[in-house]
Amino acid sequence: MSSAAQQPENNPIVACTVSRDVQNFDLLIEDMEAALGENWGDLGFAEALAFFGQPEAESLEFIALAIDNEDEENLILMGEIITQAKSRDIQVILIAEDVTPAALHKLLRKGADEFVPYPLPENELQTAIDRLKKVEEKVPEPETTNKIQLQSGSAREGALIVVHGLAGGSGATTLAVNLAWELALMDKEDQSSVCLIDLDFQHGSVSTYLDLPRREIVYEMLSETESMDEDIFSQALLSYEGKLQVLTAPNDMIPLDLLTPEDIQRVIDMARSHFDYVVIDMPKTLVMWSETVLQAAHVYFATMELDMRSAQNALRMKRALQGEDLPFNKLRFALNRAPKFTDLSGKSRVKRMAESLGITIDLQLPDGGKQVVQCGDHGMPLATSAAKNPLRKEIAKLARSLHDLGQSDAEAA
Repeated sequence: MSSAAQQPENNPIVACTVSRDVQNFDLLIEDMEAALGENWGDLGFAEALAFFGQPEAESLEFIALAIDNEDEENLILMGEIITQAKSRDIQVILIAEDVTPAALHKLLRKGADEFVPYPLPENELQTAIDRLKKVEEKVPEPETTNKIQLQSGSAREGALIVVHGLAGGSGATTLAVNLAWELALMDKEDQSSVCLIDLDFQHGSVSTYLDLPRREIVYEMLSETESMDEDIFSQALLSYEGKLQVLTAPNDMIPLDLLTPEDIQRVIDMARSHFDYVVIDMPKTLVMWSETVLQAAHVYFATMELDMRSAQNALRMKRALQGEDLPFNKLRFALNRAPKFTDLSGKSRVKRMAESLGITIDLQLPDGGKQVVQCGDHGMPLATSAAKNPLRKEIAKLARSLHDLGQSDAEAA
């Protein structure tokens, strides 16, 4: 490590750490030395702003802005450092320890390119540096990737269908993706418009199940929902087979609490105003905006399996919602890999579990077998590559019942 201003001319600085005291981030020092050798320097907050204007700063490729909870009092200064760096085409890696999601949100919206938590996971700094280099080398996406045009001033009130997995592997994403696709295929003459939204910002796999790319613009839109309009929203969407519009999870993992309930409400309102059906795949974790989605949902499917972990999680979900006086009655429990019709023992277990939990299991989805995994790996809905699969048939029936219900409500109105 060396002072940025004292670096020899024949050994130009390509990066700098910027912090209140870099000795508080000893792991960062080690990782910077491993990644860059002697080609980096260290600056204080005030020094950084002055240094950006010096000739020596012209070789800078990125800064590693390291902050902890004590620095939250100086967020304006942190934001100015990011702004000045970006104005000079210097990329910013944000290293944060014990910093609130609200503070992270503000700094990321200022233009920080990467976020890495401290203590640094092994090789994570080098991975972030590599990602920055790929972004610089990346060829811009052709404009033909997304030709979705949303009509300005549209005033639809699309049905909001939500899927929430109560346990890992309970089939929530499979149900969300295939239900959205079945709804999109429903009427060939008068095709319904369907939007599928992946709100699992950390482990969402909707893009994988449909073989769609994750793009930077999704995070940009989510971080600026106050200024979101039809044009920005449509640019973030991807079209699948020209029939289903998809908002994938962001390219990188972001904290679930980075978005506020107001942010999520704006996305829901925008989607509902332009589509007949909006299907949301939720994270398993309850966050501060989970209530927003629950309150807005017309149908809220909670997927589970016939095992103890699902039963315990269903009971905890029930207690959480009822304890906060939230509409628990909106939940429709969907049992994945349900026992076959002839499995009387399995049917009896389902009945006992429902009675012991005090819930009604409204939907029983059959085991689709290996074809379900294969379709997910190949990025295709069941209807495309396994049309006769029993799980696909059951989801198609569910889509038809939801569509018919929506049609009858529209005629009654």
